[in-house]
Amino acid sequence: MKKINWKQPNRVILQGIAEPMVSHYAARMKAYGTAIVAGISAGQGGGEIEQIPVFDLVEDAIEQLGEVEATLIFDPPYQVLDAALEAIAAGIRQVIVLSAGVPPLDVAQLLSHAQKTNTLLLGPGSNGIFIPDRVCLGTFNTPCYKAGSVGIVGRSSHMCDEVALALNRAGIGQSLVVSLGRDRIVGSGFQQWLPILEADDTTKAIVLIVKSDNAQEEAAAYYLNSQRTKPVIAYLAGLRAPREKIFLNAATIIANQLSYSVAFTKTERQTVTAFKEAGIEMAKKPSELPKFLNKVLSKTEKK
Repeated sequence: MKKINWKQPNRVILQGIAEPMVSHYAARMKAYGTAIVAGISAGQGGGEIEQIPVFDLVEDAIEQLGEVEATLIFDPPYQVLDAALEAIAAGIRQVIVLSAGVPPLDVAQLLSHAQKTNTLLLGPGSNGIFIPDRVCLGTFNTPCYKAGSVGIVGRSSHMCDEVALALNRAGIGQSLVVSLGRDRIVGSGFQQWLPILEADDTTKAIVLIVKSDNAQEEAAAYYLNSQRTKPVIAYLAGLRAPREKIFLNAATIIANQLSYSVAFTKTERQTVTAFKEAGIEMAKKPSELPKFLNKVLSKTEKK
């Protein structure tokens, strides 16, 4: 597992700033204190959006404004690969892809390039990174969060919002919130972000929002089994959601066993077992998280 480079960026650009709704998010991020120095939109260079100067190319923005530490990509899915490669070629080493539905082959190519250049890649389909009272890099619903000592890592901001609200009601704030992305294939995952939260001085405990349909969750559990030092609580989202049933006749079942033509949905039992073996407490709903966290945080404070 290769370590990724993360530091809070002081200079950020938005690629695809002219796309619908991006100006809304740009204004919200600026109001929160995020240092957005430029927007990128081919053919619209020379103008401004939300008082942010717009350039045709990333290299034009860097040439005029200086070094950029991170980019948030809002371009349409089929333009994401070109936009990300353009940013990496310009020397940007933190790339957050908020666009969802990026073609898998494009993601595979981007992942390979990011690894070769030691670039942090978050997404596609990410809602970004959020540090309460410090910086918002994405589309988070900022009023749902308050500063504290619990890190949250999950797939989408909606579940992160729900978890944060449950923690806030119990007086538990958040240190670092990371949305990995909703697409099937994403860049950095649980295994890359757990060491970052482990090394973060502000973070005293970690909440993982996991699902039962992705191997990353089990990989994270095995990582935690051998390397965690901070208390971790996992919330298994969708545990009570109805599962799709596959109705097959005898001939189809036999054919499936011979050819493996039908993929059966993995049950949540495998994910639950993996986390239990790692010694991780499992919450069935967000409202259970404060109870677990208060218990482990009190133990941490006594040490």
